[in-house]
Amino acid sequence: MNPNKALWEKGDFTRLAQTMRESGDELVESLNVQPGMDVLDLGCGDGTTALPSAFRGAKVLGVDIASNLVAAGQARAREAGLTNIRFQEGDASKLDAIADDSFDLVVSMFGAMFAPRPFDVAREMVRVTRRGGRIVMGNWIPGDPTLIARILQTCALYTTPPPEGFVSPISWGVEDSVRERFTAAGVRDDDIRCERATYTFRFPGPPSAFLDVFRSYYGPTMNAYEAAASTGREADLHTELTQLFERENRGDANHSEIAATYLKVMVDR
Repeated sequence: MNPNKALWEKGDFTRLAQTMRESGDELVESLNVQPGMDVLDLGCGDGTTALPSAFRGAKVLGVDIASNLVAAGQARAREAGLTNIRFQEGDASKLDAIADDSFDLVVSMFGAMFAPRPFDVAREMVRVTRRGGRIVMGNWIPGDPTLIARILQTCALYTTPPPEGFVSPISWGVEDSVRERFTAAGVRDDDIRCERATYTFRFPGPPSAFLDVFRSYYGPTMNAYEAAASTGREADLHTELTQLFERENRGDANHSEIAATYLKVMVDR
């Protein structure tokens, strides 16, 4: 199986996505999504940004590599009574099923960054976006002290080193890398803008319970716990992550509210 597909089908990202709904809606509102727009949500999960776009009247396609997340998105759309949104499986680095110049807006929040072959990802996003349209990405930033970047950094210390030639997903959080990839895809450097932004996770429970969601359902964290257990270091990993979640929580003892900084990438076509 494709390792990326296996990673995201391993757990149940919908459990984590439930803590991201409010921030997803806020993001879509900031993008000024309008009725009738054609929107592609790439690496859509179960529709955290896809459904808010559809609620605003856009015609939305959600694409994700994980079949369980595609099914979850379809179920959420049916439950909401939305007929202007559909979901399908696909690889962000090879969107063979999508024609050129199909969308006014391509969005990928913490999704396409995990696909292999980042130059192919950039080229595909540019290819399917119409002239005059936009691409918006949210990418975790390497070395950032906030939640997700620190989780990924910590987990990497407990897992097997990646194979030779592996390109880290969080290299998408480096502005120079973003510019190199999109200019190679034919975008003018002046049409690429990057800024830091914040995504807030809201969980109805203490930080320890929120960490349990990552431990049980988030592929990278699940792999790290398994690897740490095999070397007798599971308790060390758990202590590090517990301290991180407690330190970053801005809620109270019974409610977790944790902000995470990301690189917001905006590309004009």
